[in-house]
Amino acid sequence: MRMFSMKERIQALLQEINKGIYEKETELAMSLLAALSGESIILLGPPGVAKSMVASRLKSAFRGGRSFEYLMSRFSTPDEIFGPVSISKLKDQDKYERNIDGYLPTADVVFLDEIWKAGPAIQNTLLTVINEKRFRNGDKEIQIPLKLLVSASNELPTQGEGLEALWDRFIIRMECSNIKRESNFNAMLLDDESDNDINVPEALQITGEEYQTWSDSIGKVTVPEQVLKCINTIRRALGNVVVSNSDERHNVYVSDRRWKNIVRLLKTSAFMHDRTEVGLADILPIYHCLWQEPEEVEGIRDIVIGTLLSEFSSRFAQLKKDLESDIRVYRQHRATMKARKQIQENDGDKKIFDSFYYHLLDHDTGNTYIFLTDYQHMQSKTKENVGQMGVIYKDKKNPKRSIIRSYDGADTPQGARNVSLTRDPDGIYIDGVYFKIEKLEAGEKQQLPDTVGIVTNRDYFLEIEYLGDRIRKRVEEVNDNLFISQIDKKTMEEYANTRYQELAKMRYDVLKLEEE
Repeated sequence: MRMFSMKERIQALLQEINKGIYEKETELAMSLLAALSGESIILLGPPGVAKSMVASRLKSAFRGGRSFEYLMSRFSTPDEIFGPVSISKLKDQDKYERNIDGYLPTADVVFLDEIWKAGPAIQNTLLTVINEKRFRNGDKEIQIPLKLLVSASNELPTQGEGLEALWDRFIIRMECSNIKRESNFNAMLLDDESDNDINVPEALQITGEEYQTWSDSIGKVTVPEQVLKCINTIRRALGNVVVSNSDERHNVYVSDRRWKNIVRLLKTSAFMHDRTEVGLADILPIYHCLWQEPEEVEGIRDIVIGTLLSEFSSRFAQLKKDLESDIRVYRQHRATMKARKQIQENDGDKKIFDSFYYHLLDHDTGNTYIFLTDYQHMQSKTKENVGQMGVIYKDKKNPKRSIIRSYDGADTPQGARNVSLTRDPDGIYIDGVYFKIEKLEAGEKQQLPDTVGIVTNRDYFLEIEYLGDRIRKRVEEVNDNLFISQIDKKTMEEYANTRYQELAKMRYDVLKLEEE
Protein backbone atom coordinates (compact mmCIF):
# COMPACT_ATOMS: atom_id res chain seq x y z
CA MET A 1 0.00 0.00 0.00
CA ARG A 2 1.38 3.43 -1.01
CA MET A 3 2.38 5.66 1.89
CA PHE A 4 0.65 9.02 2.10
CA SER A 5 2.59 12.23 2.52
CA MET A 6 1.30 14.34 5.39
CA LYS A 7 -0.51 16.70 3.06
CA GLU A 8 -2.06 13.86 1.05
CA ARG A 9 -3.29 12.21 4.22
CA ILE A 10 -4.86 15.39 5.62
CA GLN A 11 -6.40 16.15 2.23
CA ALA A 12 -7.90 12.66 2.02
CA LEU A 13 -9.13 12.93 5.61
CA LEU A 14 -10.86 16.24 4.86
CA GLN A 15 -12.51 14.70 1.81
CA GLU A 16 -13.91 11.89 3.96
CA ILE A 17 -15.32 14.10 6.71
CA ASN A 18 -16.85 16.42 4.10
CA LYS A 19 -18.96 13.67 2.56
CA GLY A 20 -22.66 14.47 2.72
CA ILE A 21 -22.15 17.92 4.22
CA TYR A 22 -22.56 21.02 2.09
CA GLU A 23 -20.66 24.34 2.10
CA LYS A 24 -18.91 23.63 5.37
CA GLU A 25 -15.50 22.84 3.86
CA THR A 26 -13.83 25.83 5.49
CA GLU A 27 -15.40 25.22 8.91
CA LEU A 28 -14.30 21.57 8.84
CA ALA A 29 -10.80 22.42 7.62
CA MET A 30 -10.31 25.13 10.23
CA SER A 31 -11.72 22.85 12.94
CA LEU A 32 -9.22 20.16 12.00
CA LEU A 33 -6.44 22.77 12.03
CA ALA A 34 -7.60 23.85 15.50
CA ALA A 35 -7.65 20.22 16.71
CA LEU A 36 -4.14 19.50 15.43
CA SER A 37 -2.91 22.77 16.98
CA GLY A 38 -4.51 22.00 20.33
CA GLU A 39 -6.78 25.03 20.04
CA SER A 40 -10.54 25.61 20.13
CA ILE A 41 -13.09 27.06 17.73
CA ILE A 42 -16.41 28.85 18.09
CA LEU A 43 -19.08 28.82 15.38
CA LEU A 44 -21.55 31.69 15.33
CA GLY A 45 -24.81 31.30 13.49
CA PRO A 46 -28.51 30.51 13.71
CA PRO A 47 -29.84 27.04 14.57
CA GLY A 48 -29.92 24.42 11.84
CA VAL A 49 -26.75 25.33 9.91
CA ALA A 50 -24.81 22.12 10.75
CA LYS A 51 -22.68 23.53 13.58
CA SER A 52 -23.05 20.34 15.64
CA MET A 53 -22.32 18.20 12.59
CA VAL A 54 -18.89 19.87 12.30
CA ALA A 55 -18.01 18.52 15.75
CA SER A 56 -19.41 15.04 15.09
CA ARG A 57 -17.46 14.79 11.84
CA LEU A 58 -14.23 15.83 13.60
CA LYS A 59 -14.66 12.96 16.05
CA SER A 60 -14.31 10.59 13.11
CA ALA A 61 -10.87 12.03 12.33
CA PHE A 62 -9.44 10.35 15.46
CA ARG A 63 -9.14 6.60 15.82
CA GLY A 64 -11.27 5.49 18.74
CA GLY A 65 -12.36 9.09 19.19
CA ARG A 66 -14.98 9.81 21.82
CA SER A 67 -17.26 12.81 21.73
CA PHE A 68 -19.36 14.77 24.17
CA GLU A 69 -22.17 17.09 23.16
CA TYR A 70 -24.34 19.31 25.32
CA LEU A 71 -26.83 22.15 24.88
CA MET A 72 -26.24 24.75 27.55
CA SER A 73 -28.90 26.64 29.43
CA ARG A 74 -28.82 28.98 32.40
CA PHE A 75 -29.91 26.00 34.49
CA SER A 76 -27.01 23.72 33.41
CA THR A 77 -24.90 22.40 36.26
CA PRO A 78 -21.25 21.22 36.34
CA ASP A 79 -22.56 17.66 36.94
CA GLU A 80 -24.11 17.64 33.48
CA ILE A 81 -20.86 18.64 31.81
CA PHE A 82 -18.07 17.15 33.89
CA GLY A 83 -19.90 14.18 35.44
CA PRO A 84 -21.91 13.66 38.64
CA VAL A 85 -20.30 13.48 42.06
CA SER A 86 -19.62 9.86 43.12
CA ILE A 87 -21.98 9.23 46.02
CA SER A 88 -20.14 6.05 47.05
CA LYS A 89 -16.75 7.77 47.27
CA LEU A 90 -18.25 10.71 49.10
CA LYS A 91 -19.96 8.34 51.52
CA ASP A 92 -17.29 5.65 51.95
CA GLN A 93 -14.05 7.61 51.46
CA ASP A 94 -15.16 11.13 52.21
CA LYS A 95 -13.88 12.19 48.74
CA TYR A 96 -15.53 14.74 46.50
CA GLU A 97 -14.86 13.14 43.13
CA ARG A 98 -16.82 12.99 39.90
CA ASN A 99 -17.69 10.01 37.74
CA ILE A 100 -16.27 11.49 34.54
CA ASP A 101 -16.65 8.55 32.15
CA GLY A 102 -18.84 9.59 29.21
CA TYR A 103 -18.56 13.26 30.04
CA LEU A 104 -16.33 16.11 28.83
CA PRO A 105 -13.13 15.05 30.69
CA THR A 106 -12.99 11.74 28.75
CA ALA A 107 -13.88 13.07 25.29
CA ASP A 108 -11.57 13.76 22.34
CA VAL A 109 -13.98 16.15 20.66
CA VAL A 110 -16.48 18.27 22.60
CA PHE A 111 -19.39 20.30 21.26
CA LEU A 112 -20.99 22.83 23.60
CA ASP A 113 -23.97 24.65 22.15
CA GLU A 114 -25.15 28.04 23.48
CA ILE A 115 -21.91 28.38 25.40
CA TRP A 116 -22.67 31.84 26.83
CA LYS A 117 -25.68 30.53 28.74
CA ALA A 118 -23.47 28.40 31.00
CA GLY A 119 -22.99 29.59 34.56
CA PRO A 120 -19.71 30.88 36.07
CA ALA A 121 -18.83 27.51 37.67
CA ILE A 122 -18.86 25.80 34.27
CA GLN A 123 -17.14 28.67 32.43
CA ASN A 124 -14.31 28.94 34.98
CA THR A 125 -13.58 25.21 34.70
CA LEU A 126 -13.64 25.48 30.90
CA LEU A 127 -10.86 28.09 31.00
CA THR A 128 -8.45 25.51 32.47
CA VAL A 129 -9.77 22.74 30.24
CA ILE A 130 -9.20 24.77 27.06
CA ASN A 131 -5.89 26.28 28.08
CA GLU A 132 -4.10 23.41 29.75
CA LYS A 133 -6.11 20.31 28.75
CA ARG A 134 -6.31 19.46 32.45
CA PHE A 135 -9.22 18.84 34.81
CA ARG A 136 -9.23 18.81 38.60
CA ASN A 137 -11.27 15.90 39.86
CA GLY A 138 -11.43 16.01 43.64
CA ASP A 139 -7.87 16.21 44.96
CA LYS A 140 -6.32 15.05 41.67
CA GLU A 141 -5.53 16.98 38.51
CA ILE A 142 -5.75 14.77 35.44
CA GLN A 143 -4.61 15.24 31.85
CA ILE A 144 -7.63 14.95 29.58
CA PRO A 145 -7.60 13.57 25.99
CA LEU A 146 -9.37 16.66 24.57
CA LYS A 147 -8.26 17.41 20.99
CA LEU A 148 -10.89 19.94 20.06
CA LEU A 149 -13.57 21.97 21.76
CA VAL A 150 -16.16 23.27 19.31
CA SER A 151 -18.48 25.83 20.80
CA ALA A 152 -21.54 27.35 19.17
CA SER A 153 -23.85 30.28 19.69
CA ASN A 154 -26.17 32.51 17.75
CA GLU A 155 -24.90 35.58 19.57
CA LEU A 156 -21.76 37.22 20.88
CA PRO A 157 -20.99 37.14 24.61
CA THR A 158 -22.74 39.92 26.50
CA GLN A 159 -20.31 42.61 27.59
CA GLY A 160 -19.88 43.26 31.28
CA GLU A 161 -20.70 39.71 32.39
CA GLY A 162 -17.12 38.46 32.75
CA LEU A 163 -17.15 36.40 29.56
CA GLU A 164 -14.16 38.11 27.94
CA ALA A 165 -11.60 35.53 29.15
CA LEU A 166 -13.59 32.58 27.79
CA TRP A 167 -14.27 34.40 24.49
CA ASP A 168 -10.53 35.02 24.11
CA ARG A 169 -9.80 31.28 24.50
CA PHE A 170 -11.56 30.48 21.22
CA ILE A 171 -8.67 31.17 18.86
CA ILE A 172 -10.68 30.52 15.69
CA ARG A 173 -14.01 32.30 15.27
CA MET A 174 -16.22 31.63 12.30
CA GLU A 175 -19.67 32.64 11.15
CA CYS A 176 -21.89 29.82 9.89
CA SER A 177 -24.78 30.38 7.52
CA ASN A 178 -27.33 28.45 5.51
CA ILE A 179 -26.39 26.85 2.18
CA LYS A 180 -26.06 29.58 -0.45
CA ARG A 181 -25.74 27.75 -3.79
CA GLU A 182 -29.06 26.43 -5.04
CA SER A 183 -27.50 23.27 -6.50
CA ASN A 184 -26.01 22.39 -3.11
CA PHE A 185 -29.28 23.19 -1.37
CA ASN A 186 -31.18 20.82 -3.70
CA ALA A 187 -28.54 18.12 -3.23
CA MET A 188 -28.90 18.42 0.54
CA LEU A 189 -32.68 18.06 0.29
CA LEU A 190 -32.37 14.85 -1.71
CA ASP A 191 -29.45 13.33 0.23
CA ASP A 192 -30.89 10.77 2.65
CA GLU A 193 -27.43 9.77 3.89
CA SER A 194 -26.09 13.22 4.85
CA ASP A 195 -27.16 12.98 8.50
CA ASN A 196 -25.67 9.51 8.99
CA ASP A 197 -22.32 8.83 10.61
CA ILE A 198 -19.44 8.37 8.23
CA ASN A 199 -16.83 5.63 8.24
CA VAL A 200 -13.39 7.16 7.86
CA PRO A 201 -10.80 4.50 6.86
CA GLU A 202 -8.48 3.63 9.74
CA ALA A 203 -5.46 4.42 7.56
CA LEU A 204 -6.56 8.05 7.55
CA GLN A 205 -7.60 8.36 11.18
CA ILE A 206 -5.18 9.97 13.61
CA THR A 207 -4.03 7.81 16.52
CA GLY A 208 -3.18 9.14 19.96
CA GLU A 209 0.51 8.35 19.43
CA GLU A 210 0.54 10.19 16.10
CA TYR A 211 -1.20 13.17 17.63
CA GLN A 212 1.48 13.49 20.30
CA THR A 213 4.34 12.94 17.84
CA TRP A 214 2.91 15.51 15.47
CA SER A 215 2.44 17.98 18.31
CA ASP A 216 6.13 17.71 19.18
CA SER A 217 7.14 18.14 15.52
CA ILE A 218 4.87 21.17 15.10
CA GLY A 219 6.76 22.88 17.92
CA LYS A 220 9.97 22.56 15.89
CA VAL A 221 8.61 24.29 12.78
CA THR A 222 10.43 27.59 12.25
CA VAL A 223 8.96 31.03 11.55
CA PRO A 224 11.08 33.08 9.09
CA GLU A 225 11.68 36.82 9.37
CA GLN A 226 9.44 37.49 6.37
CA VAL A 227 6.46 35.93 8.14
CA LEU A 228 7.16 37.82 11.38
CA LYS A 229 7.33 41.07 9.41
CA CYS A 230 3.97 40.28 7.83
CA ILE A 231 2.41 39.51 11.23
CA ASN A 232 3.67 42.81 12.66
CA THR A 233 2.25 44.71 9.68
CA ILE A 234 -1.16 43.09 10.26
CA ARG A 235 -0.93 43.80 14.00
CA ARG A 236 -0.33 47.51 13.39
CA ALA A 237 -3.15 47.70 10.85
CA LEU A 238 -5.67 46.32 13.37
CA GLY A 239 -5.71 49.74 14.98
CA ASN A 240 -7.73 51.05 12.04
CA VAL A 241 -10.15 48.38 10.82
CA VAL A 242 -12.96 49.30 8.42
CA VAL A 243 -16.39 48.27 9.73
CA SER A 244 -18.75 46.78 7.12
CA ASN A 245 -21.63 49.00 5.95
CA SER A 246 -20.40 51.86 8.08
CA ASP A 247 -18.05 54.84 8.13
CA GLU A 248 -16.69 53.61 11.46
CA ARG A 249 -13.22 52.26 12.06
CA HIS A 250 -12.32 50.03 15.00
CA ASN A 251 -9.16 49.56 16.99
CA VAL A 252 -9.32 45.76 17.32
CA TYR A 253 -7.58 44.36 20.40
CA VAL A 254 -5.74 41.04 20.10
CA SER A 255 -3.94 39.77 23.20
CA ASP A 256 -0.31 38.64 23.19
CA ARG A 257 -1.47 35.17 24.27
CA ARG A 258 -3.77 35.05 21.27
CA TRP A 259 -0.95 35.99 18.89
CA LYS A 260 1.17 33.23 20.43
CA ASN A 261 -1.59 30.71 19.74
CA ILE A 262 -2.02 32.05 16.20
CA VAL A 263 1.64 31.33 15.50
CA ARG A 264 0.99 27.77 16.70
CA LEU A 265 -1.75 27.55 14.05
CA LEU A 266 0.70 28.76 11.39
CA LYS A 267 3.25 26.15 12.42
CA THR A 268 0.57 23.45 12.31
CA SER A 269 -0.50 24.52 8.82
CA ALA A 270 3.10 24.35 7.61
CA PHE A 271 3.61 20.90 9.16
CA MET A 272 0.42 19.59 7.58
CA HIS A 273 1.82 20.65 4.21
CA ASP A 274 5.09 18.72 4.74
CA ARG A 275 7.08 21.88 5.46
CA THR A 276 9.47 22.69 8.29
CA GLU A 277 9.03 26.44 7.90
CA VAL A 278 5.93 28.64 7.94
CA GLY A 279 5.10 30.17 4.56
CA LEU A 280 3.24 33.39 3.78
CA ALA A 281 0.25 31.47 2.41
CA ASP A 282 -0.26 29.95 5.89
CA ILE A 283 -1.09 33.45 7.16
CA LEU A 284 -4.19 34.03 5.03
CA PRO A 285 -6.74 32.11 7.20
CA ILE A 286 -5.75 33.91 10.41
CA TYR A 287 -8.31 36.65 9.83
CA HIS A 288 -10.70 34.12 11.38
CA CYS A 289 -8.70 34.59 14.60
CA LEU A 290 -8.51 38.39 14.79
CA TRP A 291 -12.00 39.86 14.89
CA GLN A 292 -14.05 40.77 17.95
CA GLU A 293 -17.30 41.64 16.15
CA PRO A 294 -18.65 40.09 12.91
CA GLU A 295 -18.73 43.51 11.24
CA GLU A 296 -14.92 43.57 11.43
CA VAL A 297 -14.37 40.32 9.49
CA GLU A 298 -14.28 41.79 5.97
CA GLY A 299 -12.07 44.71 7.00
CA ILE A 300 -9.56 42.39 8.69
CA ARG A 301 -9.68 39.96 5.76
CA ASP A 302 -8.77 42.85 3.45
CA ILE A 303 -5.89 43.79 5.76
CA VAL A 304 -4.48 40.24 5.77
CA ILE A 305 -4.81 39.76 2.01
CA GLY A 306 -3.45 43.25 1.36
CA THR A 307 -0.44 42.55 3.55
CA LEU A 308 0.27 39.30 1.72
CA LEU A 309 0.13 41.19 -1.58
CA SER A 310 1.91 44.37 -0.45
CA GLU A 311 5.26 43.03 -1.63
CA PHE A 312 3.93 42.76 -5.19
CA SER A 313 1.89 45.96 -5.06
CA SER A 314 4.85 48.08 -3.97
CA ARG A 315 7.22 46.40 -6.44
CA PHE A 316 4.68 46.86 -9.26
CA ALA A 317 4.11 50.52 -8.38
CA GLN A 318 7.86 51.23 -8.33
CA LEU A 319 8.45 49.36 -11.59
CA LYS A 320 5.63 51.27 -13.27
CA LYS A 321 6.94 54.59 -11.94
CA ASP A 322 10.50 53.86 -13.12
CA LEU A 323 9.29 52.78 -16.56
CA GLU A 324 7.14 55.89 -16.97
CA SER A 325 10.11 58.03 -15.93
CA ASP A 326 12.40 56.34 -18.46
CA ILE A 327 9.81 56.70 -21.23
CA ARG A 328 9.36 60.37 -20.37
CA VAL A 329 13.13 61.03 -20.36
CA TYR A 330 13.58 59.03 -23.57
CA ARG A 331 10.90 61.05 -25.33
CA GLN A 332 12.44 64.26 -24.01
CA HIS A 333 15.74 63.14 -25.48
CA ARG A 334 14.12 62.46 -28.83
CA ALA A 335 12.27 65.78 -28.77
CA THR A 336 15.49 67.57 -27.82
CA MET A 337 17.46 65.98 -30.63
CA LYS A 338 14.74 66.90 -33.13
CA ALA A 339 14.70 70.42 -31.71
CA ARG A 340 18.49 70.71 -32.05
CA LYS A 341 18.27 69.58 -35.68
CA GLN A 342 15.45 72.05 -36.39
CA ILE A 343 17.41 74.87 -34.76
CA GLN A 344 20.55 74.08 -36.72
CA GLU A 345 18.62 73.95 -40.01
CA ASN A 346 16.05 76.78 -39.61
CA ASP A 347 16.37 78.70 -36.34
CA GLY A 348 20.10 78.95 -35.76
CA ASP A 349 19.93 82.74 -35.31
CA LYS A 350 17.42 82.66 -32.43
CA LYS A 351 18.78 82.84 -28.87
CA ILE A 352 17.91 79.99 -26.53
CA PHE A 353 17.31 80.61 -22.82
CA ASP A 354 17.59 77.92 -20.13
CA SER A 355 17.80 75.18 -22.81
CA PHE A 356 14.01 75.31 -23.41
CA TYR A 357 12.80 78.81 -24.31
CA TYR A 358 12.82 81.59 -26.87
CA HIS A 359 12.39 85.15 -25.58
CA LEU A 360 9.67 87.42 -27.00
CA LEU A 361 10.71 91.02 -27.36
CA ASP A 362 8.41 93.80 -26.16
CA HIS A 363 5.68 91.58 -24.80
CA ASP A 364 4.21 92.60 -21.47
CA THR A 365 7.14 93.54 -19.22
CA GLY A 366 9.69 91.98 -21.49
CA ASN A 367 9.79 88.74 -19.50
CA THR A 368 7.70 86.50 -21.76
CA TYR A 369 9.09 83.24 -23.09
CA ILE A 370 7.81 80.44 -25.34
CA PHE A 371 8.86 76.80 -25.38
CA LEU A 372 11.07 76.38 -28.44
CA THR A 373 9.44 73.02 -29.29
CA ASP A 374 6.00 74.67 -29.24
CA TYR A 375 7.30 77.37 -31.60
CA GLN A 376 8.78 74.78 -33.96
CA HIS A 377 5.46 72.91 -34.22
CA MET A 378 3.25 75.99 -34.38
CA GLN A 379 1.20 76.67 -37.52
CA SER A 380 2.40 79.45 -39.81
CA LYS A 381 0.24 82.53 -40.26
CA THR A 382 -1.86 82.54 -43.46
CA LYS A 383 -5.12 84.17 -44.48
CA GLU A 384 -6.94 80.89 -43.89
CA ASN A 385 -5.24 80.07 -40.58
CA VAL A 386 -6.90 81.88 -37.69
CA GLY A 387 -4.45 80.39 -35.18
CA GLN A 388 -4.21 77.57 -32.70
CA MET A 389 -5.16 77.59 -29.07
CA GLY A 390 -2.54 78.47 -26.49
CA VAL A 391 -2.19 79.80 -22.96
CA ILE A 392 -0.12 82.39 -21.11
CA TYR A 393 0.64 81.83 -17.42
CA LYS A 394 3.11 82.82 -14.70
CA ASP A 395 6.05 80.50 -14.11
CA LYS A 396 5.74 79.02 -10.60
CA LYS A 397 9.51 78.91 -10.18
CA ASN A 398 9.95 82.48 -11.44
CA PRO A 399 6.76 84.51 -10.93
CA LYS A 400 8.23 87.49 -12.82
CA ARG A 401 8.38 85.37 -15.97
CA SER A 402 5.39 84.61 -18.22
CA ILE A 403 5.30 81.40 -20.27
CA ILE A 404 3.48 80.81 -23.54
CA ARG A 405 2.50 77.28 -24.50
CA SER A 406 0.38 75.76 -27.21
CA TYR A 407 -2.63 74.10 -25.55
CA ASP A 408 -3.80 70.58 -26.37
CA GLY A 409 -6.84 70.46 -24.08
CA ALA A 410 -4.99 68.98 -21.09
CA ASP A 411 -5.03 70.51 -17.60
CA THR A 412 -4.79 74.28 -17.78
CA PRO A 413 -2.10 75.84 -15.53
CA GLN A 414 -3.54 77.83 -12.64
CA GLY A 415 -4.19 81.46 -13.59
CA ALA A 416 -3.66 80.79 -17.32
CA ARG A 417 -5.21 83.02 -20.02
CA ASN A 418 -6.32 81.55 -23.34
CA VAL A 419 -4.83 83.03 -26.51
CA SER A 420 -4.66 82.32 -30.25
CA LEU A 421 -1.18 81.63 -31.65
CA THR A 422 0.46 81.57 -35.10
CA ARG A 423 4.05 82.09 -36.22
CA ASP A 424 6.36 83.23 -38.98
CA PRO A 425 10.12 82.64 -39.37
CA ASP A 426 11.05 85.40 -36.90
CA GLY A 427 8.31 85.59 -34.29
CA ILE A 428 4.74 84.76 -33.22
CA TYR A 429 1.30 86.33 -33.37
CA ILE A 430 -0.60 86.43 -30.07
CA ASP A 431 -4.28 87.13 -30.74
CA GLY A 432 -3.13 88.70 -34.03
CA VAL A 433 -0.49 90.96 -32.46
CA TYR A 434 3.06 90.28 -33.66
CA PHE A 435 6.09 89.87 -31.38
CA LYS A 436 9.63 89.12 -32.55
CA ILE A 437 11.89 86.48 -31.01
CA GLU A 438 15.22 87.69 -29.63
CA LYS A 439 18.17 86.73 -31.82
CA LEU A 440 21.86 86.13 -31.17
CA GLU A 441 24.20 89.09 -31.18
CA ALA A 442 26.97 89.15 -33.76
CA GLY A 443 29.61 86.62 -32.73
CA GLU A 444 27.47 85.23 -29.91
CA LYS A 445 27.63 81.44 -29.68
CA GLN A 446 24.40 79.44 -29.57
CA GLN A 447 23.76 77.18 -26.55
CA LEU A 448 21.84 74.29 -28.04
CA PRO A 449 19.30 72.54 -25.74
CA ASP A 450 20.76 69.79 -23.61
CA THR A 451 19.20 66.39 -22.96
CA VAL A 452 17.78 66.08 -19.44
CA GLY A 453 18.10 62.98 -17.27
CA ILE A 454 19.40 59.53 -18.10
CA VAL A 455 17.46 56.53 -19.39
CA THR A 456 18.39 53.62 -17.11
CA ASN A 457 19.89 50.55 -18.68
CA ARG A 458 17.35 48.12 -17.22
CA ASP A 459 15.91 44.93 -18.66
CA TYR A 460 12.26 45.75 -18.01
CA PHE A 461 11.07 42.64 -19.81
CA LEU A 462 13.07 40.48 -17.41
CA GLU A 463 11.77 42.36 -14.35
CA ILE A 464 8.18 42.10 -15.58
CA GLU A 465 8.53 38.35 -16.12
CA TYR A 466 10.11 37.95 -12.68
CA LEU A 467 7.25 39.84 -10.99
CA GLY A 468 4.65 37.86 -12.91
CA ASP A 469 6.32 34.59 -11.88
CA ARG A 470 6.40 35.67 -8.21
CA ILE A 471 2.70 36.51 -8.26
CA ARG A 472 1.92 33.23 -10.00
CA LYS A 473 3.89 31.29 -7.42
CA ARG A 474 2.10 33.01 -4.53
CA VAL A 475 -1.29 32.17 -6.06
CA GLU A 476 -0.18 28.55 -6.48
CA GLU A 477 0.88 28.45 -2.81
CA VAL A 478 -2.54 29.76 -1.79
CA ASN A 479 -4.40 27.32 -4.05
CA ASP A 480 -2.29 24.50 -2.62
CA ASN A 481 -3.21 25.32 0.98
CA LEU A 482 -5.81 22.99 2.52
CA PHE A 483 -7.05 25.53 5.06
CA ILE A 484 -7.79 28.45 2.71
CA SER A 485 -11.39 28.83 1.56
CA GLN A 486 -12.43 28.85 -2.09
CA ILE A 487 -13.62 32.43 -1.70
CA ASP A 488 -10.19 33.56 -0.51
CA LYS A 489 -8.50 31.61 -3.30
CA LYS A 490 -10.77 33.31 -5.82
CA THR A 491 -9.87 36.72 -4.39
CA MET A 492 -6.18 35.98 -4.86
CA GLU A 493 -6.75 34.79 -8.43
CA GLU A 494 -8.74 37.93 -9.26
CA TYR A 495 -5.88 40.05 -7.94
CA ALA A 496 -3.38 38.05 -9.99
CA ASN A 497 -5.44 38.37 -13.19
CA THR A 498 -5.63 42.13 -12.73
CA ARG A 499 -1.87 42.31 -12.23
CA TYR A 500 -1.22 40.06 -15.26
CA GLN A 501 -3.25 42.47 -17.42
CA GLU A 502 -1.32 45.44 -16.05
CA LEU A 503 1.99 43.67 -16.64
CA ALA A 504 0.95 42.91 -20.23
CA LYS A 505 0.27 46.62 -20.76
CA MET A 506 3.62 47.40 -19.18
CA ARG A 507 5.34 45.08 -21.69
CA TYR A 508 3.72 47.11 -24.45
CA ASP A 509 4.93 50.33 -22.82
CA VAL A 510 8.51 49.01 -22.78
CA LEU A 511 8.41 48.98 -26.58
CA LYS A 512 8.10 52.78 -26.44
CA LEU A 513 11.71 52.88 -25.35
CA GLU A 514 12.61 51.43 -28.73
CA GLU A 515 10.61 53.86 -30.87
CA GLU A 516 12.55 55.58 -33.59
